[in-house]
Amino acid sequence: MKISKILVSQPKPTSEKSPYFDLETKYGVSVVFRPFIKVEGLSSKEFRKFKVNPADFTAVIFTARTAVDHYFRLAKELRFDVPDTMKYFCLSQTVAHYLQKYIQYRKRKIFYSENGKVEELITLIEKHKKEKFIFPMSDVHDTKASLIEEHQVKYTPAIMYRTVSNDFEPGEPFDYDMIILFTPSGIKSLLSNFPNFVQGDIAIGGMGPKTIEEIKNSGLRLDITTSAKAPSIPAAIDQYLAKVQKEEHRQQLLAEKQAAEEAKKKLAKKAAKKDDNAKSAPATPDELARRRSEAARKAAATRNAKRAAEAEKARRRSEAAKKAAATRAAKKAAQK
Repeated sequence: MKISKILVSQPKPTSEKSPYFDLETKYGVSVVFRPFIKVEGLSSKEFRKFKVNPADFTAVIFTARTAVDHYFRLAKELRFDVPDTMKYFCLSQTVAHYLQKYIQYRKRKIFYSENGKVEELITLIEKHKKEKFIFPMSDVHDTKASLIEEHQVKYTPAIMYRTVSNDFEPGEPFDYDMIILFTPSGIKSLLSNFPNFVQGDIAIGGMGPKTIEEIKNSGLRLDITTSAKAPSIPAAIDQYLAKVQKEEHRQQLLAEKQAAEEAKKKLAKKAAKKDDNAKSAPATPDELARRRSEAARKAAATRNAKRAAEAEKARRRSEAAKKAAATRAAKKAAQK
């Protein structure tokens, strides 16, 4: 199985140092970035239906930059002036620094997890239990929200945006050898865009327990995911491509060996056929003359050998007779 084109269902990285670009250089593959899902913000009219008033809260929980964007967008549409006393609890330093787009960072009370993990964020939140927390989120709750719920943190969920399928355009090519998925919604979008999708030799990768569960529940085969040896998706792809490349090399060597054996058999068969043709072909006058000459030479050699053998026998008989006569003469002399 050859991998030449990979679809990563995420936006294209802004940094040129992305490990995905390293994969292109290392393995000669093409990586295409195209999200299967996109985010749509709820209108102020839709948000009011939830009867959640941002003014009733003293703290806000942010787990993604998308949530930051839609929180301040809705605040503006609802004509809610976010007070300077608002406290912000962010999943990571990256999300916290993103707040600079909307507020004066140094003059606000901002808290964030140093390691980017939900558990540390929960610890920060639990130190401020008296605050009234609002939690901007998508209509599809992720694992972060689930973890926060498990720790019985008191907050009010505020659905401010939703995830929708990013449909493929008619005629848009779908000729990928590998598809990487990151959310259950992405899998649903794939199958919605292509109801008759058959995986076949297409390698599918997924990240996160819910994504992996959705892949398997959809009847798809999971080929690539993170592990202790490959903690990130690019590393997992690298590991998979290395394995595929090794197998391709093995198959190539096997094919070359088989081709060499076939070529050898063909040459032997061709030589045997040539000999058979030579034996069955009618002899030419020159060949007949050569055969007669060869036969005469062999006959003469046979005759000469026979004559030589007969001469040798006669010589031996004469020698034996001489020795016998000498012996008799010696006996007679001894008797006298």
